[in-house]
Amino acid sequence: MTQRIIPIQPVAADGATTVSLYQKQAKIYPRSIKGWFASWRWAMVWLTQLLFYGLPWLPWNGRQAVLFDLGARRFFIFDLVLYPQDFVYLAGLLVLSAYALFFFTAVAGRLWCGYACPQTVYTEIFLWVERKFEGDRGARMRLDGEPWSAGKLLRKSGKHAAWLLIGLWTGFTFVGYFTPIQSLWGEAFTLSFGPWEWFWVNFYGLATYGNAGFLREQVCKYMCPYARFQSAMFDRDTLIVSYDTARGEARGKRGRGDDAKAKGLGDCIDCGLCVHVCPVGIDIRDGLQYECIACTACIDACDGVMDKMHYPRGLIRYATENALVNRWPAAQALRRVLRPRVIIYGSLLVVIASAFVVSLSLRRPLKVDVVRDRATMSRQVEQGAIENVYRLQVMNATEGPRSVRIVADGLPGVVVQSPVEAIALAPAEARWVTVAVRLPYDSARAAGSGSHRIDFHVSTVDAASPIAVDERSTFMVPR
Repeated sequence: MTQRIIPIQPVAADGATTVSLYQKQAKIYPRSIKGWFASWRWAMVWLTQLLFYGLPWLPWNGRQAVLFDLGARRFFIFDLVLYPQDFVYLAGLLVLSAYALFFFTAVAGRLWCGYACPQTVYTEIFLWVERKFEGDRGARMRLDGEPWSAGKLLRKSGKHAAWLLIGLWTGFTFVGYFTPIQSLWGEAFTLSFGPWEWFWVNFYGLATYGNAGFLREQVCKYMCPYARFQSAMFDRDTLIVSYDTARGEARGKRGRGDDAKAKGLGDCIDCGLCVHVCPVGIDIRDGLQYECIACTACIDACDGVMDKMHYPRGLIRYATENALVNRWPAAQALRRVLRPRVIIYGSLLVVIASAFVVSLSLRRPLKVDVVRDRATMSRQVEQGAIENVYRLQVMNATEGPRSVRIVADGLPGVVVQSPVEAIALAPAEARWVTVAVRLPYDSARAAGSGSHRIDFHVSTVDAASPIAVDERSTFMVPR
C-alpha cells in the first residue's frame, strides 16, 4: 500500500512552509483467494449470518425465538423469559465474552477479528458483491481508471443498489429483534413503521453500507480500539500470522526449474500476492503490524504459490515469535502455547461459564419485588390493629399461566388482610398487587413502636412442583 503526504504550497510572507498532516490513502483492491483458511472464513460468514437473519423468523411457543420487547420489558430467548431484574445475566455474559476474548487472543491472536467480527463478515459479503459486478482486483482497478460510460455507470449503480439492499435488510433484521418481525414485515409493505423503527432501520442499514462498502479497513485501523490494545495480550508465545524470514529471504523472482540456492535466494519469489489479497493492504513480510486482522488470506495465497513452485508450504503460517527465532518445530511451539497466562484465562473462563450456566439453570421462574406504599406508611384500624400497605410486583417468568398466594410472617399474629384469594398471572405477566398486612393490637404493643422485619412468602398453588419466593420488608408500628 502506497501512502504519500500532500504538501501545501508556501503561503506565509516570511518564507515559512506549511505542510499538511493529512495522509492520503491509496484505495485497496483485495484480490479473491481460495484455500483452507478462506473456506473457514466463509463458513463463519454463513454461520453468523444464518443465525443473525434466521433467529427472528424462527417460531417458538407462538412467538419468535428471540425477542427483546423493550416496551413490555420482556426478553424472550427460546424458553427463557427475562426481566430487567435479570440484568445480572447480561453482565455475566459480557464478562464471559471478555475472558473468551482474552483467552483466544493470548492463544492465537486476533481470531475474532479475522473470522467473526461483523466488520470482517460484512466486508467479505460486500467484496463478493463487488466482484460479481466489477470483477476481481485487476478488473476493478481498470474500471476505476476508465472514464465514465454507460457500462461503468450500470456496474457501479448495480453494486451500490445491492449494497444498500443488504444494508437495509440488515437494519430491518436488527429492528426485528426488538419489534416482532412478522408485524414489522407487514408494516414494511405499507411503509408504516413507527419513528424509532424508521430511525434504526435506516441508521443500522446505512452504517452497514458505509462501514462495509467504503470505510472497510479504516474501521479496523483507526476506529476499532481492539487493534490498539491487542499488543497487551500478545507475547512471544502467541500464535500469529507470521512470515518466515530465515526461510524466505533473500527474495527474488525465478523460474520453476531454477536452483534458488545457487542464486542465493530464499523461498519467497517476491510475487506480491500476499499483499494483493490483504484486506488492510499491509505486507506481512514486514513483520507483525497492528493493522493485521489475522484473516489468513496471505497464508492461502502463499501456500498456493509454494505448491506451484514445488516448495514446502508454510512460508507464511501461524507461528510464534519464539518458534521463528529458535527454529522450533510446530509441536514444540504448540506446547509452549500452554503457558501460565493461558491457563489462568482458561481456568477463569471455565469457572465463569460454569457459574453462568448453573445460575441460569437454577433461576426461579417467579420473581417478587416489594415496595412500601409511601402514601400509607402505617394506620390503626378496627380493634386497634395496625395495618401497613405494600405494593408487590409479582412476575411470572414462564410462558404458562400461574396462580400465586401471598402470606407474611416475622411477627406474632401478622396476617395478610388482602388479597386473601390466589392471584392469577397470565403467561409472562408482571402485575403490581396492593397488599394490606395487619398486626393485632396486643402483638403491636408487645413488639413496640418502630420498624420490625417481616417476610413475604409468595408461592404457586397450581404447579406440580410448587415454586416459592421469599422477600424481606419492614412493618411500621406507630408510637
